Amino acid sequence: MKKAIRNLLLGLAILPFSVLAPNGNAQASLAVTQWFFGNWDCTIDGRPAKMQWRVVDDTQVNCNGDVCSSSSGVKVVGRFSDNGSAWVPLATRYSNRTDLGIRYLGREQDNWFLRFEPRGQSASGWTTWRGNRYPLMCRKLAR
Repeated sequence: MKKAIRNLLLGLAILPFSVLAPNGNAQASLAVTQWFFGNWDCTIDGRPAKMQWRVVDDTQVNCNGDVCSSSSGVKVVGRFSDNGSAWVPLATRYSNRTDLGIRYLGREQDNWFLRFEPRGQSASGWTTWRGNRYPLMCRKLAR
């Protein structure tokens, strides 16, 4: 019985969001846009690569016995594909008007950096792997 009540409450907590936003991104659409959001074509040490940054819903549901509560929010998620390989998650370490600190979340995690050039819709910086830096160049794709 407790499980049925919990599932009902979870459904009711999510219902208003699904009614307001059938595609599930109403909250994400309210986030402030950053220069690095979107799709990028890159080269990493001369190899082709792709990078993507998105804002996604991050609804949290917590239950204590038969009582459940939910809170809505958003989070920034990134991913990177090196030369057509599988997508690997990225996280932001920091960002400002021109700089982006990136945390590569692959097997060998490391910190990366990009600096944005608004006139050319491009960014350049570096990746690191096993203590060595490698050039990273990216061009933002049109929406």
